[in-house]
Amino acid sequence: TKMAACSRIGRGGHSMDKSITLPADEIFRNLENAKRFAIDIGGSLTKLAYYSTVQHKVAKVRSFDHSVKETEDDPLYEISVQEEITARLHFIKFENAYIETCLDFVKDHLVNTDTKVIKATGGGAYKFKDLIEKKLKLKVDKEDEMSCLIKGCNFVLKNIPHEAFVYVRHADSEFRFQNTHPDIFPYLLINIGSGVSIVKVESEDQFERIGGSSIGGGTFWGLGALLTKTKRFDELLQLASRGQHASVDMLVKDIYGGAYGTLGLTGDLIASSFGKSATADKEFSKEDMAKSLLHMISNDIGQLACLYAKLHNLTRVYFGGFFIRGHPVTMHTITYSINFFTKGEVQALFLRHEGYLGAIGAFLKGAEEDNPNQYSWGENYAGSSGLMSVSPELNPMQRARSGTFDMLEMDRLERQLVNLPLLQDPSSYIPDTMDLTEDAVAREYWLFCFEEALEGVVKRAIASQPDLPQTRERAEKFSQKYRHKLQTLRHQPFAYGSLTVRSLLDTREHCLNEFNFPDPYSKIKQRENDMALKYFQKAVKSLESLSWEQRQFALVKGLLAGNVFDWGAKAISDVLETNAGFGFEEAKRKLQERPWLVDSYNQWLERLKGPPHKCALFFVDNSGIDIILGVFPFVRELLCRGTEVVLASNSGPALNDVTYSELQILTERIAAMDTVIQTGIKEERLILVQSGSSSPCLDLSRLDKTLATVVRERHTDLVIIEGMGRAIHTNYYATLRCESLKLAVIKNSWLAERLGGVLFSVVFKYEEPPKYQEETHQ
Repeated sequence: TKMAACSRIGRGGHSMDKSITLPADEIFRNLENAKRFAIDIGGSLTKLAYYSTVQHKVAKVRSFDHSVKETEDDPLYEISVQEEITARLHFIKFENAYIETCLDFVKDHLVNTDTKVIKATGGGAYKFKDLIEKKLKLKVDKEDEMSCLIKGCNFVLKNIPHEAFVYVRHADSEFRFQNTHPDIFPYLLINIGSGVSIVKVESEDQFERIGGSSIGGGTFWGLGALLTKTKRFDELLQLASRGQHASVDMLVKDIYGGAYGTLGLTGDLIASSFGKSATADKEFSKEDMAKSLLHMISNDIGQLACLYAKLHNLTRVYFGGFFIRGHPVTMHTITYSINFFTKGEVQALFLRHEGYLGAIGAFLKGAEEDNPNQYSWGENYAGSSGLMSVSPELNPMQRARSGTFDMLEMDRLERQLVNLPLLQDPSSYIPDTMDLTEDAVAREYWLFCFEEALEGVVKRAIASQPDLPQTRERAEKFSQKYRHKLQTLRHQPFAYGSLTVRSLLDTREHCLNEFNFPDPYSKIKQRENDMALKYFQKAVKSLESLSWEQRQFALVKGLLAGNVFDWGAKAISDVLETNAGFGFEEAKRKLQERPWLVDSYNQWLERLKGPPHKCALFFVDNSGIDIILGVFPFVRELLCRGTEVVLASNSGPALNDVTYSELQILTERIAAMDTVIQTGIKEERLILVQSGSSSPCLDLSRLDKTLATVVRERHTDLVIIEGMGRAIHTNYYATLRCESLKLAVIKNSWLAERLGGVLFSVVFKYEEPPKYQEETHQ
């Protein structure tokens, strides 16, 4: 289903081919279930938004009925794949020239007849009103542009962790993503369209236009057209990027022959924009005039922005509008100007999805009865096209792409996500240890690593669904999609915010889910859990025969050895594929001898000689030997010491990590064999919670709200984070307000080397909170 439209005359006066090159079903996805539409029509781009339900497969596990006598060979629990329906938001951005074609396509595929209105905003809403009503048979309901913009802005800042960035020209990565502060208010939004609007946003529903200027993007465009006879905005910016403003502008040194020391002005400062043109006899080049004009307008806006920020005591200043939208030239001049006028105290912030804000806001206004704000939403990496670099010189491919479509998809998450209350400082917490956007060597290595692992993942996906239809075709599609994402990230590492090992893993999970492989490791997990349970009692017995001190060490060693069993690490999956007998004892022998790579075991042992912790929160990792022979004996010891334990596991599957529903069944089975665990559960001193995540890594700023409540109510004073994904790729540097234990075995030789160790090096990091903190938080 390719969409084609007749060729028409484009804005530049030359004919543009208007046939759409992408298959339409990849652009307007899930239209058959769509309800609630919104549209934002700007001067040149249209943004369409709709809400849809997506049916996809999820893996479920269920305990068997234990009343029947089981034989030894019965599996531990049953695994089934069920259909589930989830909500998704779709946003599509395209050139106005496609509007008719797109409306036709939507009309032909719209099945849901309950939809009666379409919310519309933007300058073009008025112009295209009749066309939309005629084509879609929906009543156009116009919404105020500014309030849509603000609503959209609040939504992306709340739901997309790497939404805001500062722009750094000439850096290895132009875009530096900022962690959004948990409390996004108050902020200043400066919208540079034809004119400039300056809006102070204080809360979800409270904002005020505190100022503005008639000298804006339209002024640059209009004056630029008069000066250079160039009518196209993009061309003007290109001219400006090649120009030298000093040949047109009068600088301080042109007046004073150098710096003006007493006033603290440097010689290169612009004293008068266009100042030389009054006296000079020569003609100026178009490039130089465009450059001078760009500086004049950007500096004017920059100074206004700073004065308003100071007046209202605001440090967060976001810029948007067509003048900025993805144009490196204008982002650079605004950044420079803000930095200059505030002496570096305020950073100019830009938004990754800035072009979508109006459409998102209009959509939210129409969807108020669904109450979208009570949920958390997550960007779906499989269906979103990501941020493009727009410097024409960076990537010639880009320019060709502007004729196509951009998509953003957001999935509604089952649970509301919040900060872990124990983070030392939520606003400066960065989950990821390494930013691959800025580290080119690491980026190359990990992209190669994920590319190399792809074949194995495809095999595993096919093997996990022998009886389902079209397994091979879907696996092939998954492989193409993910490989394409990796190639995009090679050219544009910043496409989805900061590129990290976590985002590469999460993108892979999103792509697997997209093609209905919800849990490729389900059978492996089941088999390994079954095996490990048979050894549980023996493991506990051998621990009980040891002296107290020997036992503490054996427990830690067991935790570490268990953590070796990780199908996500190639070094391990290779061993597990070929050597079925590789077990717990072999893993212990593989571990590095002490002293470990990071080794604070002695401090931990000393701490254990003191009073017991009140409550430990334990983020667990892999199924099988890890959770059953590593974690449970350790938990058992904590319970015997008098410490309550909260086990946090993933809400949904990722690799061979144990999920909440699997852990419920395992805990039940272990309790049946072990009185300490059984009593712990009965007295609610051992409880299970879900983390709210379906990732092999861990973002402590997006956790299930219930987990946060439990942590608070139980006065948790110890956090244990286990495994390479959760304690090394993420949270290695996270500082908490209570004691913490981060432990992992490094199962990747490149990473081990990077950290100064070798394969199977051990990280055992026991950390106490900064002392002075304790009094202030009681």
